Amino acid sequence: MKIPFISRLSYAHKVMLVAVCGILVGGGALFAYLLRAHTYLGEDSSACVNCHIMSPYYATWMHSSHSRNATCNDCHVPHENIARKYAFKGMDGMKHVALFLAKQERMSPKIGDEGSQVVMNNCIRCHTELNTTMVNTGKVDYMMTQVGEGKKCWDCHRQVPHGGTNSLARTPSNIVPMPKSTVPEWIQKMMGN
Repeated sequence: MKIPFISRLSYAHKVMLVAVCGILVGGGALFAYLLRAHTYLGEDSSACVNCHIMSPYYATWMHSSHSRNATCNDCHVPHENIARKYAFKGMDGMKHVALFLAKQERMSPKIGDEGSQVVMNNCIRCHTELNTTMVNTGKVDYMMTQVGEGKKCWDCHRQVPHGGTNSLARTPSNIVPMPKSTVPEWIQKMMGN
Protein backbone atom coordinates (compact mmCIF):
# COMPACT_ATOMS: atom_id res chain seq x y z
CA MET A 1 0.00 0.00 0.00
CA LYS A 2 1.48 3.31 -1.07
CA ILE A 3 0.84 6.46 0.87
CA PRO A 4 0.71 9.34 -1.65
CA PHE A 5 2.33 11.88 0.67
CA ILE A 6 5.28 9.61 1.48
CA SER A 7 5.85 8.39 -2.06
CA ARG A 8 6.39 11.99 -3.23
CA LEU A 9 9.13 12.64 -0.66
CA SER A 10 12.78 12.44 -1.60
CA TYR A 11 15.01 9.83 0.03
CA ALA A 12 16.57 12.45 2.35
CA HIS A 13 13.12 13.62 3.48
CA LYS A 14 12.04 10.02 4.15
CA VAL A 15 15.14 9.45 6.28
CA MET A 16 14.44 12.68 8.16
CA LEU A 17 10.79 11.69 8.68
CA VAL A 18 11.82 8.28 10.07
CA ALA A 19 14.38 9.96 12.36
CA VAL A 20 11.84 12.50 13.67
CA CYS A 21 9.25 9.75 14.24
CA GLY A 22 11.90 7.67 16.04
CA ILE A 23 12.85 10.59 18.27
CA LEU A 24 9.19 11.29 19.11
CA VAL A 25 8.39 7.65 19.87
CA GLY A 26 11.64 7.12 21.80
CA GLY A 27 11.23 10.38 23.72
CA GLY A 28 7.63 9.51 24.54
CA ALA A 29 8.66 6.05 25.74
CA LEU A 30 11.47 7.53 27.86
CA PHE A 31 9.08 10.14 29.30
CA ALA A 32 6.54 7.40 30.20
CA TYR A 33 9.33 5.33 31.80
CA LEU A 34 10.65 8.26 33.84
CA LEU A 35 7.08 8.96 35.03
CA ARG A 36 6.86 5.27 36.00
CA ALA A 37 3.69 4.96 33.92
CA HIS A 38 4.11 1.18 33.79
CA THR A 39 3.68 0.92 37.58
CA TYR A 40 0.11 2.20 37.34
CA LEU A 41 -0.97 -0.78 35.27
CA GLY A 42 -0.56 -3.15 38.22
CA GLU A 43 -2.13 -3.44 41.65
CA ASP A 44 0.88 -2.51 43.80
CA SER A 45 -0.09 0.28 46.19
CA SER A 46 3.48 1.62 46.31
CA ALA A 47 2.87 3.00 42.79
CA CYS A 48 0.72 5.65 44.46
CA VAL A 49 3.77 7.23 46.12
CA ASN A 50 5.35 8.03 42.78
CA CYS A 51 3.80 11.42 43.59
CA HIS A 52 5.16 12.81 46.86
CA ILE A 53 1.82 14.36 47.84
CA MET A 54 0.40 10.84 48.20
CA SER A 55 2.94 9.86 50.87
CA PRO A 56 0.72 10.66 53.90
CA TYR A 57 -2.17 8.72 52.37
CA TYR A 58 0.05 5.75 51.64
CA ALA A 59 1.64 5.83 55.11
CA THR A 60 -1.69 6.00 56.94
CA TRP A 61 -3.18 3.24 54.75
CA MET A 62 -0.06 1.09 55.26
CA HIS A 63 -0.55 1.26 59.05
CA SER A 64 -4.30 0.60 58.91
CA SER A 65 -6.21 -2.66 59.03
CA HIS A 66 -7.13 -2.21 55.36
CA SER A 67 -3.53 -2.67 54.22
CA ARG A 68 -3.70 -6.36 55.16
CA ASN A 69 -6.54 -7.08 52.74
CA ALA A 70 -7.01 -4.16 50.34
CA THR A 71 -4.84 -2.25 47.90
CA CYS A 72 -5.43 1.35 46.85
CA ASN A 73 -7.12 0.03 43.70
CA ASP A 74 -9.51 -2.11 45.74
CA CYS A 75 -11.04 1.07 47.17
CA HIS A 76 -10.36 3.80 44.62
CA VAL A 77 -11.04 2.07 41.27
CA PRO A 78 -14.36 0.69 39.99
CA HIS A 79 -14.66 -3.08 39.70
CA GLU A 80 -17.71 -3.54 37.42
CA ASN A 81 -15.48 -4.67 34.53
CA ILE A 82 -11.87 -4.40 33.40
CA ALA A 83 -12.59 -1.77 30.72
CA ARG A 84 -14.23 0.59 33.23
CA LYS A 85 -11.44 -0.06 35.73
CA TYR A 86 -8.62 0.92 33.37
CA ALA A 87 -10.60 3.76 31.77
CA PHE A 88 -11.19 5.24 35.23
CA LYS A 89 -7.53 4.76 36.26
CA GLY A 90 -6.35 6.38 33.02
CA MET A 91 -8.70 9.36 33.18
CA ASP A 92 -8.07 9.95 36.87
CA GLY A 93 -4.31 9.66 36.37
CA MET A 94 -4.32 12.05 33.41
CA LYS A 95 -6.40 14.52 35.44
CA HIS A 96 -3.76 14.45 38.18
CA VAL A 97 -0.93 14.84 35.67
CA ALA A 98 -2.68 17.80 34.02
CA LEU A 99 -3.29 19.47 37.40
CA PHE A 100 0.32 18.87 38.41
CA LEU A 101 1.75 20.26 35.16
CA ALA A 102 -0.51 23.32 35.43
CA LYS A 103 0.61 23.73 39.06
CA GLN A 104 -3.00 23.37 40.20
CA GLU A 105 -2.59 20.16 42.25
CA ARG A 106 -3.42 20.74 45.89
CA MET A 107 -0.88 19.72 48.52
CA SER A 108 -3.71 17.81 50.17
CA PRO A 109 -5.79 16.22 47.41
CA LYS A 110 -9.52 15.89 48.00
CA ILE A 111 -11.57 13.16 46.39
CA GLY A 112 -14.25 14.37 44.00
CA ASP A 113 -17.81 13.15 43.50
CA GLU A 114 -16.93 10.49 40.92
CA GLY A 115 -14.14 9.12 43.12
CA SER A 116 -16.39 9.25 46.20
CA GLN A 117 -19.02 7.24 44.39
CA VAL A 118 -16.42 4.62 43.44
CA VAL A 119 -15.10 4.42 47.02
CA MET A 120 -18.57 4.05 48.51
CA ASN A 121 -19.53 1.38 45.96
CA ASN A 122 -16.37 -0.50 46.92
CA CYS A 123 -17.12 -0.17 50.65
CA ILE A 124 -20.50 -1.73 49.94
CA ARG A 125 -18.98 -4.39 47.68
CA CYS A 126 -16.46 -5.52 50.29
CA HIS A 127 -18.73 -5.17 53.33
CA THR A 128 -22.03 -6.42 51.86
CA GLU A 129 -22.43 -9.24 54.37
CA LEU A 130 -21.79 -6.90 57.29
CA ASN A 131 -24.27 -4.32 55.96
CA THR A 132 -27.06 -6.75 55.15
CA THR A 133 -26.89 -9.43 57.84
CA MET A 134 -24.98 -8.27 60.91
CA VAL A 135 -25.94 -4.62 61.37
CA ASN A 136 -28.86 -4.64 58.92
CA THR A 137 -28.21 -1.17 57.50
CA GLY A 138 -29.24 -2.26 54.02
CA LYS A 139 -27.71 -0.76 50.92
CA VAL A 140 -27.39 2.98 50.58
CA ASP A 141 -25.40 4.12 47.57
CA TYR A 142 -23.50 7.37 47.17
CA MET A 143 -26.10 9.03 44.96
CA MET A 144 -28.77 8.41 47.62
CA THR A 145 -26.60 10.20 50.18
CA GLN A 146 -26.36 13.22 47.88
CA VAL A 147 -30.13 13.75 48.17
CA GLY A 148 -30.29 13.09 51.92
CA GLU A 149 -31.36 9.43 51.86
CA GLY A 150 -28.76 8.00 54.19
CA LYS A 151 -25.15 8.63 55.12
CA LYS A 152 -21.90 8.02 53.32
CA CYS A 153 -19.75 5.30 54.88
CA TRP A 154 -17.13 7.84 55.97
CA ASP A 155 -19.70 10.01 57.74
CA CYS A 156 -19.36 7.50 60.61
CA HIS A 157 -16.03 5.88 59.71
CA ARG A 158 -14.05 9.11 59.18
CA GLN A 159 -10.71 7.63 60.26
CA VAL A 160 -10.85 4.58 57.93
CA PRO A 161 -8.34 3.85 56.41
CA HIS A 162 -6.36 7.08 56.26
CA GLY A 163 -6.73 8.31 59.82
CA GLY A 164 -8.13 11.71 58.86
CA THR A 165 -5.04 12.68 56.89
CA ASN A 166 -5.56 16.02 55.22
CA SER A 167 -2.07 17.45 54.90
CA LEU A 168 1.58 16.54 54.69
CA ALA A 169 2.02 18.00 58.18
CA ARG A 170 -0.34 15.40 59.71
CA THR A 171 2.14 12.60 59.07
CA PRO A 172 5.58 14.20 59.49
CA SER A 173 7.35 10.91 60.21
CA ASN A 174 5.66 8.83 57.55
CA ILE A 175 7.77 6.04 56.17
CA VAL A 176 6.97 5.16 52.61
CA PRO A 177 8.81 3.12 50.00
CA MET A 178 10.42 5.76 47.85
CA PRO A 179 10.60 4.81 44.17
CA LYS A 180 13.97 3.64 42.91
CA SER A 181 15.83 6.15 40.80
CA THR A 182 15.33 5.81 37.06
CA VAL A 183 18.86 7.11 36.46
CA PRO A 184 21.10 4.17 35.46
CA GLU A 185 23.77 3.21 38.00
CA TRP A 186 26.65 3.99 35.61
CA ILE A 187 25.45 7.59 35.32
CA GLN A 188 25.04 7.87 39.09
CA LYS A 189 28.60 6.60 39.57
CA MET A 190 29.85 9.04 36.94
CA MET A 191 28.13 11.90 38.80
CA GLY A 192 29.57 10.74 42.14
CA ASN A 193 26.23 9.78 43.75
